[in-house]
Amino acid sequence: MKKEIRICGFGGQGVILAGFIIGKAASVFMDYNAVQSQSYGPEARGGEARSEIIISDEKIGYPRPLEVDCLVAMSQESFDAYLDGIREDAVIIVDPDLVKKHDIGRPLYKIHAQQIAEELGNKIVTNIVMVGAFTSIYKLLKPEAVKESVVDSVPSRFKELNVKAFEKGFEVGKNAIAEL
Repeated sequence: MKKEIRICGFGGQGVILAGFIIGKAASVFMDYNAVQSQSYGPEARGGEARSEIIISDEKIGYPRPLEVDCLVAMSQESFDAYLDGIREDAVIIVDPDLVKKHDIGRPLYKIHAQQIAEELGNKIVTNIVMVGAFTSIYKLLKPEAVKESVVDSVPSRFKELNVKAFEKGFEVGKNAIAEL
């Protein structure tokens, strides 16, 4: 088994942290090999950003995705820029409030992650809502492993908020499966 995941958005949304959490869940809290790479524009905030994770039950020979199995998009610009290189049958998850032009002629999951984060009290956890949704939709990693990775990766004063964001994202992801 080898899965390639791309999370994209704009700088400041926590795209890199989301990829780190997923990779850590796979390699530290489960028994997979994982590599994570990242790229972002020169802007401190607002430029395109992406985090790419490869998860495998075997050794990983090349650290960059060749054909992405799952795309998570949190901005229109990054969705447009990073849609290339995904498999024909890739799972696509978007925040439709941030990726308004997402009609690409195939099904995708719509998660209102930023809206949910704002309802939880802080839009800074938009990325963790998406991590939760990804976990329930893609079904690659055990939810307990990802939650443990979230707790292990965020500042202690934000642990409770991030756990709530993960759990809400996971729940919304399950609902999105039923709606598709």
